[in-house]
Amino acid sequence: MPIIENPKNFDYGHIFIMRGKNILVKKGSSAQASTAKPLGKEDLPDQQTATKCLSAQIVSDWYAEAELDYCALMLEDGSPTPSALEEIPLRQFFWQSKSEEEQKNAVTSKVSSLAARAHGFLCLRQTYRYCPKCGSLLTVHSTQVAKVCPSCGRIDFPRIEPAIIVLVSKGDQILLAKSKTVVSGFYSCIAGFMEHGESAEQCVEREVMEETGLKIKNIVYKGSQPWPFPDQLMLAFTAEYESGQIKIQESEIEDAGWYSRDNLPPIPHPGSVAYNLIMGIFGNK
Repeated sequence: MPIIENPKNFDYGHIFIMRGKNILVKKGSSAQASTAKPLGKEDLPDQQTATKCLSAQIVSDWYAEAELDYCALMLEDGSPTPSALEEIPLRQFFWQSKSEEEQKNAVTSKVSSLAARAHGFLCLRQTYRYCPKCGSLLTVHSTQVAKVCPSCGRIDFPRIEPAIIVLVSKGDQILLAKSKTVVSGFYSCIAGFMEHGESAEQCVEREVMEETGLKIKNIVYKGSQPWPFPDQLMLAFTAEYESGQIKIQESEIEDAGWYSRDNLPPIPHPGSVAYNLIMGIFGNK
């Protein structure tokens, strides 16, 4: 089914309102969320609120997918937050929308999967507006989830960028690194984008060697998670240290070292793939 461009009403089961990397939910719902009552579609904005946002001209883009029963809106940066809503990081929503079983097994909940799709598509719609072949303005395809060039006929489907993330262990210690490009200051697992011609496992070996100078062994796939910032699919692995001394890639890494789980530096929050790996959640599988 095609994307519905700028629908005139919001009669859908899930209404996602985003701003930047955040999602808007009903006020107080995040504080009350638990694994017994995770965030769900009842905590999302209602039709009336979405209509008011559109009428207030604070929406930069919106679309719907009728087959999946959801619509998505992106608010302008700096626009006021509707009084009945509050803004939380999308990563936090991913975590708080999971049941206890889903959290334990690093399973993506249905509503967080839709939220990831909604945010990813909103970002793609903003970024990919012109045909990469002839430069004409793209339009929505009439029958597929894609954009089509009215001039040359080229069809572009939503892109996904696969990336690996790996937790390397050395006995009871794990390898964590602080990136120069991430402003949070967290220490996280080694991660990077896959390159043409390499398998995911080859990418794991390459990224660890490039960023820390270490050779690894026993690479094991653990799971995956959509990460729509803007369009990644994270493939999670574990591996074991084989040889070498840490020598950081100074253009990418600020610091790296071996840590025990009872003495960790600041790490990414729940909801991220890195958190699942560091806390051993993927290891339950």
